Amino acid sequence: MDASTVLWKNIEPNKLRSCFQREKNMATQQLLELIRQGTNAWNTWRQQNPSEEPDLHEEDLSNSNLSGANLSRVNLSGATISGANLSKANLSWSIMIGADLRKADVSEANLTSADLSGADATEANFTRANFTDAVLIDTNFNNADLSEANFAGADLTGAYLKEANLRGAFITQTQLDKARAPEELPPPR
Repeated sequence: MDASTVLWKNIEPNKLRSCFQREKNMATQQLLELIRQGTNAWNTWRQQNPSEEPDLHEEDLSNSNLSGANLSRVNLSGATISGANLSKANLSWSIMIGADLRKADVSEANLTSADLSGADATEANFTRANFTDAVLIDTNFNNADLSEANFAGADLTGAYLKEANLRGAFITQTQLDKARAPEELPPPR
C-alpha cells in the first residue's frame, strides 16, 4: 500500500463525505453568483468551460432573468424556476426532472432532448419552443401556452395538457400514450 492509500483509508467516511459536500456547495454558490451577474457573464463562463455540466439541482432560480442563457446539459432537477424568464435559452440536453416551471417564460427556447419528466409547467409560456426528442413523461402543461411548439419525436406519455394552447404545434412521431390531452389535439403534420 502506498502512502496515499493509507491516508484515504484512515479518514472517517462521514468526514470525507462532509469534505466533498463543502466543495460541491462552494461550486454551486459560484454558479449561482454567475447567474446573478446576468446572462452575458454566465454565457462567457460556459464558452470558457465547454466541458462543464453544471449541477443546479434543487436550487431556487425563481423569477431569474435567464433569457438567452446557455443552460445546455445543466442539471436542473427539482429546481424552482417558477416565474423565470428563459425565453430563447438553450436548454438542450438539460435535466429538469421534477422542476417547478410554473408561469415561467420559456418561449422560443431550445429544449431538444431535454428531460422534463414530472416537471410542473402549469401556466408556463412555451410559444415556439423546440421540444424535438424531449422526454416529457408526466409533465404538467395544464393551462400552458404551447402554441407553435415543435414536439417532433418527443415523449409526452402521461403528460397533462388540460386547457393547454396547442394551436399550430408541430406534433409528429410524438408519443402521446396516456397523455391527458384537451378534447382536440391539432392534426399531425
